[in-house]
Amino acid sequence: MKRSKSLKLALMGASVLVLTACDQPDETAAIFENIDECASYEGFELEQCRTDWETAEVEHVRTAPKYTDVADCQADFGDAQCEKAPQQTSSGGSVFMPMMMGYMMGSMLSGGGRSNVATQPLYRSKDDSKNFRTGDNQKVAGKTGVTKVASSAARAPSTKTSTMRRGGFGSTAARSGTRSFGG
Repeated sequence: MKRSKSLKLALMGASVLVLTACDQPDETAAIFENIDECASYEGFELEQCRTDWETAEVEHVRTAPKYTDVADCQADFGDAQCEKAPQQTSSGGSVFMPMMMGYMMGSMLSGGGRSNVATQPLYRSKDDSKNFRTGDNQKVAGKTGVTKVASSAARAPSTKTSTMRRGGFGSTAARSGTRSFGG
């Protein structure tokens, strides 16, 4: 009897999650690799592109996946795709994070106003180098320009409070069962 009651509760909870996901429409976002690409896109002003890039850089330091070993970072993001983070571990060692490969911002084309999309840095994992991903490992898009993104990817990524000792960002890590950011 308890088993069927638990199953009913689990099914009800899953239904709520599915319905909630359906209620969240995609957001319109702009994705660019750099300021110049943004400024050359019709409807985007250089100053706004620069401001959003600077916001994404600040968020990059705050929210990028962090690693205690550069080899672990490179395992997830590729050779020469990681940099030393400005902070150190509590023992004084270096912390590494992936390089910012682009940024996402709310589309300035939607009715002349800004959208609910958080301006944030984007990354490309070694296992999925065609797609941009957020600091929470949410797949965003494979190309630059104005596009639709899932509302879950449009939120500002959470602040990372710990560093990782082994891989965990790309699909290889997910397949091997290691912890994945945002997953």
